[in-house]
Order: sequence, then C-alpha cells, then structure tokens
Amino acid sequence: MADKAPAAKKPQTQSRADREADRRRVILRAAVEVFSRKGYHGCRIQDVAKEAGVAYGLVYHYFKNKDELLESVFASGWQNFLGRVQAEIATDHHVAARVKGIVHVAFEAYRRDPRGVKVLILEVGRSPAGGAVNRGGAFSSVILAAAEMFKEAQRRGEIPAHLEPTLCATMLFGSIEMGLTSFVMGLLDKRDDASIDRARDQVAETFLHGLTGARPPPAMVSVPPPAPRARSRTTS
Repeated sequence: MADKAPAAKKPQTQSRADREADRRRVILRAAVEVFSRKGYHGCRIQDVAKEAGVAYGLVYHYFKNKDELLESVFASGWQNFLGRVQAEIATDHHVAARVKGIVHVAFEAYRRDPRGVKVLILEVGRSPAGGAVNRGGAFSSVILAAAEMFKEAQRRGEIPAHLEPTLCATMLFGSIEMGLTSFVMGLLDKRDDASIDRARDQVAETFLHGLTGARPPPAMVSVPPPAPRARSRTTS
C-alpha cells in the first residue's frame, strides 16, 4: 500500500497584533519618505497616508499628530543605530578600532537608508520641529557611553591622559554628523559608494590622528622656573 502524501500545511494566518505592527511600520516608512522630500513643515498627514497607501484616518489611528509621527520615526531609527554603536563600544579592541567601527556603523546606516538619516539630521537634529523629540536624552546616552570608552582607553594608555573623555565623545559624533551632512546636503554624491567609503575613512582617520597625537596646551606643561640672575657687583 502506497504511503499517503503528507497533508498540505494550512497557511498560518497573521495575528491581529502582527497586522497592526505591519501597518504601523508601513506608515512610519511612508513618513520617512515624505519628511525627507518635503521636510517637517511641508509634510501633511494626507501625504503620509497617500505614500503608505492607506486611508487618511488610519494614520491617526496610530499617531495622534505630526509631532508624534516624527518622534516615532526618530525613536525607531535611533534605537537601531544606538544598538549597533553600543555593540562596537562593548568590544575589547583598541580604541582606534572601536572608533572606526562606530564611524562605519554610521556611514553604513546612511548607505542603507539615506532618507532616514537625512530626516534624523535635518528634521530632528537641526530643525525647530525636532523640539517635539526628546533629543537631549537620546543623544546624551550615546555620548556618555562613548565617554566611558575613552576613559577606558586612557587607563590602557591608548590616548593621552589629559584629554577630556566627554569632549572626545562629542567631537567624535560631531565629526560623524558633519561628514554625513556632506551627503545629506548634496555636497557629495550619495550614489557613489566609493565616495561614501572615502568619507567614512577620512572622518575616522582625521579624528584619530588628532586624538592620538594630541599634545597638552602650554599651560598644562610643567616648565621649570627661570634661574635667578646673578647680581652684578658694584665697585666703590
């Protein structure tokens, strides 16, 4: 007697929670596209609905207004970036390798999602509209994590002890942001992968050469006092 063919598996139906999550992701992605093209002030909820291919009222089902939409775009993008950065910080590599890893994470994020990074930099980081987002708390967490990395590097003798670790951290992310701004503003060709690679390497190397070769300012250098001058003898 021939074996019976295995019964076909019934397709699994998506749960309501999964459908809700998918719709929310679609709307968030549409918001990124519209914020990137039109900016915060030029973006309308109906534009987002049209981009997402959903009813106008459905956007309000998930987000009460445009501020909450921008905040959610930031939160989803930032958490992903922050997790990758913290993974680089947590390695036991030399600080130079960790800095290069952090810069690599940032530029790869731009390579994968240039519109998302554009929104984070222009609409959240610099626009007054970004006031709706808790930027201070989000940015301070990554700055403090990087500052601890630089403190550890000082204990290991990898960078000069006179440098302020928190300032090192803010300078690192400032360099990254300005490097990415060159692409976001169209000053460099975002379609050229080689250009992105060169910018990534230049940001890392310029920062590191200034960091590892830093010298204390003159006021911090111990200078021996001048020897007292001999008094001239006077003849009577």
